[in-house]
Amino acid sequence: MVPPKKSFRFLLSALVRGGVPVAAAGLAGCTSLYFPPPPHAPLITQKGEIYGSVSTNQQNNFAFQGAYAFADHLAAAGTFSSLHRSKGDKTQDFDFGEASVGYFTRLPDHRVLEVYAGLGGGSTSRVERDNENVPARRLDGSLSKVFVQVNYASKKKKTLHVLHRDFPLTYGTALRLSYLQLNNFRIDGQGQGPVGNVIFEPITFTRVQLAGPFQLQLMSGQAIGFHPNDYLKAANSVFQLGLIVSLGGSNSWKPGTE
Repeated sequence: MVPPKKSFRFLLSALVRGGVPVAAAGLAGCTSLYFPPPPHAPLITQKGEIYGSVSTNQQNNFAFQGAYAFADHLAAAGTFSSLHRSKGDKTQDFDFGEASVGYFTRLPDHRVLEVYAGLGGGSTSRVERDNENVPARRLDGSLSKVFVQVNYASKKKKTLHVLHRDFPLTYGTALRLSYLQLNNFRIDGQGQGPVGNVIFEPITFTRVQLAGPFQLQLMSGQAIGFHPNDYLKAANSVFQLGLIVSLGGSNSWKPGTE
């Protein structure tokens, strides 16, 4: 249990422990036409469990995620991510969805292990303006993706003590490998060849149990590309702060437990 005087400093360090520092997310370049959605990490434990989350980051990239365990050791998950912003000399629009199925289990030490495989697709565009704020170039296309992902919860657990209440902390890791392709790519209306990249995303996350089934989650990490190119750079870090809810699992909140 953390002493009250150190609670807020402990919470800050706990949220960013093991991951890419928060500042790193702001240092990433914005030239890529791809903005990675946060990897889903529901940490399902049993059949019938339901998971949902909503999150965002400093780039106003919103993500909505859900998962459902439809059978023993089998779950389906989905993500929708959206970014629409006009900043400086660029206007960016990005909408992307993912769907996957996976296997989950409890390890002998009671940690949760998940393995997912899935598909994704969406649209992306960027309008670049000159010094007089006149559109100078437009880039747009559609995106497709296939991926595999492994999630596991850490054995290490701590408790944050604030205002005479205990808030359990849990940690986890997600590892995702994706093949991403930019299709129907056009620059100022002129067709271009498809562009592809293989991207690896090592992610860590921290959860704070708030009240009832609700938890606060911070997810941070980096996207690492293996095929350098000008339009699908792995330049945008994965960083999301969100609220999650989990119902029906062996580790989930149950009425009357508070």
